[in-house]
Amino acid sequence: MNKRRLIVVILLLVLAGCTNENNDRGAAVNGDIVIGVGWPLASRNEGLAEGVGLAVEEINAGDGVLGRKLRIVSADDGGSVTEGLSVAARFAADPATVAVIGHRGSSVSLAAAAVYDKEGIVMLTPGSTSPKLTQSDYRYVFRMIPSDDRISARLAHYAASQGYKKVAILYTDDEYGRGLANAFEDSGKEQGIDTVDRLAEYTDLADLTRLVREWTALGCDAVFVAEVMPGAARTVSDLMLAGSNLPILGGDGLDSAELAKTAGTAAEGAIVASIFNPLDKRAEVSGFIEKYKGKYGEVPGKWAGQGYDAVMLLADAIRSAGTTRPTDIANVLHGTSGWIGVTGSHSFDESGDVTDKPIVLKEVVDGAFRYLRD
Repeated sequence: MNKRRLIVVILLLVLAGCTNENNDRGAAVNGDIVIGVGWPLASRNEGLAEGVGLAVEEINAGDGVLGRKLRIVSADDGGSVTEGLSVAARFAADPATVAVIGHRGSSVSLAAAAVYDKEGIVMLTPGSTSPKLTQSDYRYVFRMIPSDDRISARLAHYAASQGYKKVAILYTDDEYGRGLANAFEDSGKEQGIDTVDRLAEYTDLADLTRLVREWTALGCDAVFVAEVMPGAARTVSDLMLAGSNLPILGGDGLDSAELAKTAGTAAEGAIVASIFNPLDKRAEVSGFIEKYKGKYGEVPGKWAGQGYDAVMLLADAIRSAGTTRPTDIANVLHGTSGWIGVTGSHSFDESGDVTDKPIVLKEVVDGAFRYLRD
């Protein structure tokens, strides 16, 4: 049985065992409020679990939520669709689970979302940017990170402001890479930017060298990299080895301190999109950083901020709903406008997309990120 067929079979089995008919999920008025966390915790946690833990600790140290404690049940989805479906099934099988914070990868979230929505569990993803996630008329699925469409529009606007007219796109042939590449190409057209080439892979360094020469001959101004770390860093390094001195633009998949550490001087000048600015002067940000450093001994990154905000946002939605029933929590989230967290403002539209989350750009300068002013 091939992988695609196996995924379909697992999904059908999971959905067959899930139903929100006669569902008492969230009906309890005492005991812990259970929130699941589905994330590649062993391989790509990057502070998400710590951000979640800090928020839960703060809430439980006070009055909790509706006089009850929050309890996090974590599961490692391995960044895999099959494992992600297994995690979703385990959460769905527990009637105490009212919401899930997850998942990171778009392909994982696309599969798991069907399970959560059918079972009537609120899904709040901090990390999945594929536009497809919120195009299925789901009632319980929410995204607290801007979609590929918004991130690409931000980067295309920046490219146009720099006078770029022609770009080449390198992307990974997966849900994230394809979605971001498509969105940037479309946004680029709106800004008068032509895509001179786009490809999902190159054979070797000699092949990439040939491509770079072709792009140069075509008057290419920049290269847009729609990949995630650590592969994105290898691509950036290879571009320099292939003789390219073209500026690098990248989505949030390149938003990692490891970019400069791995790619070295090849990453200098790269422009990357992010959703968290630790230099923001707001009291929410400085207070969060101080508490996080006090507990974990390091400055938090975007995933720590996203995890922290996810818990706080769900807690406020439950308080506003006055109940832990997922239907009521979802109704509150759909009506949420201008909720301010450490990563910025959160307003949700009818499809569950966050519409006003700020997107910041940063540049690699001397081996570290420097935030750009609008």
